[in-house]
Amino acid sequence: MKKRIFLAVIVLIIAGGAYYLNLMLPIVTGYAAKNLASGVFLAGRAQESLEQEDLNFSVIKYTENTVDIENKRVTSRFLWSKSTAIYIDGYGCILVRDYSEDEIRSGSYPQVEVLPQNPDTIPWPMGDLITDTIPKGLNTEKLEEAVLEAMADTIPSKGTFALMVVYKGQPVAEVYREDLKQTNRFLSWSMAKSITNALTGLMVKDGLIDIQKPIGIEEWGEDERSKITLSNLLQMNSGLEWNESYGNLSDVTIMLHKVSDMGEYTAQKPAVVPADSVFVYSSGTTNLVCKILRETFDNDSEYYKYPREALFNKIGMRSAVFEMDASGTFVGSSYLYATMRDYARFGLLYLNNGKWNGEQLLPEGWVNYTTTSANGSKGRYGAFFWLNGTNDLPDAPADTYLCRGHDGQFIVIIPSKELVIVRTGYSKRGEFDLNRMLKGVLASIQ
Repeated sequence: MKKRIFLAVIVLIIAGGAYYLNLMLPIVTGYAAKNLASGVFLAGRAQESLEQEDLNFSVIKYTENTVDIENKRVTSRFLWSKSTAIYIDGYGCILVRDYSEDEIRSGSYPQVEVLPQNPDTIPWPMGDLITDTIPKGLNTEKLEEAVLEAMADTIPSKGTFALMVVYKGQPVAEVYREDLKQTNRFLSWSMAKSITNALTGLMVKDGLIDIQKPIGIEEWGEDERSKITLSNLLQMNSGLEWNESYGNLSDVTIMLHKVSDMGEYTAQKPAVVPADSVFVYSSGTTNLVCKILRETFDNDSEYYKYPREALFNKIGMRSAVFEMDASGTFVGSSYLYATMRDYARFGLLYLNNGKWNGEQLLPEGWVNYTTTSANGSKGRYGAFFWLNGTNDLPDAPADTYLCRGHDGQFIVIIPSKELVIVRTGYSKRGEFDLNRMLKGVLASIQ
């Protein structure tokens, strides 16, 4: 009898493990396919480099990956699972889920003209013609020390791809790892949330949306979710159930790697607390915002053109590519690629309170709204931007706010010091000390 019970337990354990593995495998191969495809076709990096660095962790490192340069497709396999990501010109790479590859490729994707002028002939910040004038108040020797430390590739400064410092509107440092250069695009990860903040603000200014009104999603009916506003989503206090844990089967890993419509996946989550009460960091709420923005336009063509026409072209972000899920909605939580200079331009837009070359692009007061502590966040979060209200960065001023990606991507904005600092890289937890880097850069400001 005991032997039978023991065997039954063993069978249950094996069956449970196989079931869980079956659920996890699409996440493993989906992560590899999507990030490798974007890294090759958008970032311009080599497959070997991406596999040795960005994909070299957990089970992901055991995937077998095939890059089809001619058809611009990446297929990743592990055990019985296979995932494919495909490249769409102007829109980056899409993980094939629910829809077929042919269905995704046959979508109507308007090609929006990027600024036609040669940026090398246009003065910064609209172009790349940068003077070598050193702004007053900058100690170049101390700045060089801080930059060298940030690029050292040893803990606590491990994994930096590139670093750019803009002081008083002027680029004063721009360095790249030896295998990367100015023309490379870099993955935003969650810095894309802040781009979504800007697009939302632009739509507010254009009179297309009201962030303070209940969203009114039909399937929410009259339940607790009917009270949720766009502002609640932007401030991460919607009250919707969410698990942002990486490394296992969670809401965020399922959303990014297993479903075709990420906004709809989030919309189906139940409310667990009243809106505007508890801060819960949720990539899902950003993708729900993107879905709501999409449904505001009369057609998808207008939606697809909007980031380029309303934001990227306006501030000279020629390189920026906003990627989509398989349903055609921008993945505002995670998937934007741009050069270092274009990320710096975005930071300057916010440093200057939403003005660009004298024009008020973002609504009056939008940056103030963005940097106001969200209810429940205890000073740590505004509206799709992180704050320094709880002194998480003790050597940075209290007015510091930032875009943050989970592998160590940052656009740091410090109004009181007239600074924008952009850092991209691949750093595991504990390998890169942001506060230390900021302390070094700030020491160069006299």
